[in-house]
Amino acid sequence: MRVYVPATVAILRELNEAGELVAVGNTAFALTPALRESYATGGDEELEYAAMLDAARASLRLLNAELEKDPNTVMRRAVISADVDGAVLRSDLDYAVVKLAGPIPLKVVAAIHLDTEDAQDAVRAAAAVVDAADLGDPDAEFTLGDAEDHELAWYAVQELPFVLELM
Repeated sequence: MRVYVPATVAILRELNEAGELVAVGNTAFALTPALRESYATGGDEELEYAAMLDAARASLRLLNAELEKDPNTVMRRAVISADVDGAVLRSDLDYAVVKLAGPIPLKVVAAIHLDTEDAQDAVRAAAAVVDAADLGDPDAEFTLGDAEDHELAWYAVQELPFVLELM
């Protein structure tokens, strides 16, 4: 199953150094039957993209937590795409949520998705209000939308060390 794991630059560094990743709470996002049913139309590619966007939104929460500990946190959303076995559907949490069976080795990572530098200000603002946006605050939703207007760049796994070196 292709999963989308919310991450941050710090988590990407851990993946690069350790050669594997333990997702926060073993939580990831995927094209699940519940996600498919929640959309009236859309092919697999569109629905996979929706799952990736859910992971990118979850990345904002991780960034906010990191920012509380380290004011120098690199404010870029990150998502790790990987092909794993044993993921368990958790539609009780949300349509696209899955629980992973364990660590994700680098060899099953398909790609890295990461904000570019120009998104950092919008991401910083969105990380601060993501919970309020989820609760329906229109101003927070607008701020969140500004960050989500930035497309995540795609990187091959082999590029990860070089991307991190540029940070």
